[in-house]
Amino acid sequence: MNGWGLLASISISFFASFLFAWFLYWLDLYEKEPFLLLGGVFLWGAVVSAGAAFIANTLSGLGVYVLTGSEAASNLTIGTLIAPFFEEIFKGFAVFLIFIIFRKEFDSILDGIVYAGVAALGFAATENAFYIYTYGFLEDGWEGFRSLSLIRIGLVGWQHPFYTAFFGIGLALARNNRSFLIKIGAPAIGLFAAITTHGLHNLLASLFPGVGGMAFTSILDWLGWLAMLGFIVIIMFLEKQHLKTFLKPEVQLGTLTDQQFMQAISIFKIQTNRFLALFTGKYAKTTQFYRSAAELALKKRQLDRLGDEKGNRQTVNSLRAKVRDLSHALQA
Repeated sequence: MNGWGLLASISISFFASFLFAWFLYWLDLYEKEPFLLLGGVFLWGAVVSAGAAFIANTLSGLGVYVLTGSEAASNLTIGTLIAPFFEEIFKGFAVFLIFIIFRKEFDSILDGIVYAGVAALGFAATENAFYIYTYGFLEDGWEGFRSLSLIRIGLVGWQHPFYTAFFGIGLALARNNRSFLIKIGAPAIGLFAAITTHGLHNLLASLFPGVGGMAFTSILDWLGWLAMLGFIVIIMFLEKQHLKTFLKPEVQLGTLTDQQFMQAISIFKIQTNRFLALFTGKYAKTTQFYRSAAELALKKRQLDRLGDEKGNRQTVNSLRAKVRDLSHALQA
């Protein structure tokens, strides 16, 4: 074992995953998720999911090899059927725990995508470190390290967040609907989509090896990721409309001023005011005000759609009081 090669593999893999996770965190423009929960799902993906998937894939692969006597059949079965199933189950379980235990922090489709993506990036960090070190550095030294780092991080770095995002979307749809069919069906369809897209990627990578095949599958991957990004942009636009709808009445209630309302629905104004607050000693309160206002709007929407489910009304009243207090503090 080469210590420097191992350290470099771990460092570049985790640094890239942290960077990608920060991008997902940034995309949730209005109502950020708690760092503690995001850190928890990342660690779950990096340790629990990666470890459990490695064991399950290895044992299942041995079983297939014993039955078929073919290493090629074993590798193909693991890549297209076994690994996608186990990996998406284990990654998705972290999001499911948030959905069950911390429901109050699971408000929107974007929340589902963020939690799922961060859990998947934790998994990817460990998996990439293993691949870059084992099949890159140990086989071809630093040249192998560089080439496999480019492939695993640069070309297919978003693959795991993309797959698992479907399950996060399914859970978010279940969270914000009363229909029993949607509550059961949406997560099931989301998990199926995650497993299917994962398996399809691995199948195409097996069927089209070499540089040409890698280019072909990479193009398909990037088209899928860009489509998901486009979907996220649409969700962000809809979230802004929800803020407009549910925050506007708060002006009449005296929760916030009309000027603060106009600022709270504009990302540009939010970021500008947060920057200016750095020089007035009110950065923390300013940030908390805008995020609490966004959370108030989303909780009011849940109350409107789901009724007083598990204390939604009390949560709305508490947030309203918090936003009012922060509003007065910022005006002082």
